[in-house]
Amino acid sequence: MAIQIGRRELLAALGGAGAWPLTARAQQTMPVIGFLHSASPDAYARYLVAFRNGLKEIGYIEGQNVAIEFRWAEDQFDRLPALAADLVRRRANVIVTGGVPAGLAAKAATTTIPIVFSTAADPVEIGFVASLSHPGANLTGATNLNIALGPKQLEVLHELVPAASVVALLVNPTNAILAKRQSEDLYAAAQSLGLRLHVLHASTDRDLDGAFSTLVQLRVGALVIGADIFLIARSKQLAALAARHAVPAMGLVREFPAAGGLVSYGGSISDSYRLVGVYAGRILGGEKPAALPVQQTTKVELVLNLKTARALGITVPLPLSGRADEVIE
Repeated sequence: MAIQIGRRELLAALGGAGAWPLTARAQQTMPVIGFLHSASPDAYARYLVAFRNGLKEIGYIEGQNVAIEFRWAEDQFDRLPALAADLVRRRANVIVTGGVPAGLAAKAATTTIPIVFSTAADPVEIGFVASLSHPGANLTGATNLNIALGPKQLEVLHELVPAASVVALLVNPTNAILAKRQSEDLYAAAQSLGLRLHVLHASTDRDLDGAFSTLVQLRVGALVIGADIFLIARSKQLAALAARHAVPAMGLVREFPAAGGLVSYGGSISDSYRLVGVYAGRILGGEKPAALPVQQTTKVELVLNLKTARALGITVPLPLSGRADEVIE
C-alpha cells in the first residue's frame, strides 16, 4: 500500500511538474510589447489605433498573438524612470515609447531590450541614435520632426495675422530639451520677420489659464502652441482658451482647429505611430533595431478654420487657403 500511494504521489508530482512548464510555455508563446508614454490613454486614443494598425500590417493583433502592457505617466514625467524599470523587470520583448522623456527613460533603463520610439525631435540631436540610417545599439523608431516646423508655423501665422507685431510661443518647461530647441528656433524666426516674441510656460492645466492671462497683459497678437505631448493632449482646451481670449493661435494637430482654434500645421503623428507599430512587429519577427533606419514621416498638414477666422476678423489670403489640406467651414 505504501508503495502504491508513493506511486500515485509520484505520478501526481510528475503530472504537476509537467503541467507547469506547459502553462509557462503557453504564456511565453505570446510576446509582450511594453508601451511607455508620458501622457494619458484618453489623450492618445487615436494614435493607439494607428500603432495597432502598424502591428497588424506585420501580422500581430493584440490579444491574439501579442500582448501589450501599457504604462502611462499621466503627465508626471518624474514617474517615467520607474515605469520603464518595471517594463524591464517584466522582460518585455520590445519597449515602445512616445515622446522624448519616455524615450530617454527607456534608454536609461535598458541597453538590451529593443526600444522603438516616436518623437517630434531629431533622434540624433537628442542622443537616441548614432545616425538616422544606422541607428546602432538597441533603439530605432520614427520621427515627424514637428520641432523643426516651428519657424514655418510662425510664418503661416504671420501670413494670417500680418498686423500682429508681438507674438508668443507656449512651451512645456518640464520637457526641457524640446522647450529649449523650440524657443531658440522661434526667437530666430521672429527676428527675421521683424516680430517680438514672448515665451510662455505651462506644464499643468492651471498653468494654461495663467498663460492666457499673461498673453492678454502682454497684448500678444498671435500665439504658436509648441510641439509637446502635454500641449497636444489639450488641443480642445487650448482652442477654447484661444477663443475666449480672442487670440489667433497656431496648433500642431487637426484636433486644434476642429475644436475651434484658428489653424494647425504639423507632421502626421498618426503616421509616426503606425510606423512604430510596423517596426515593433518586425523586431518581434527577429529583426534587430540597429539594422532598421529611423523613419521620417513626410506628410505635413495645414488645416484652417474659416469660422474662427471670421470671428476674429481675419481675412484668410486666397493663396494660403489654396495651400490648405483642409478648410473647416
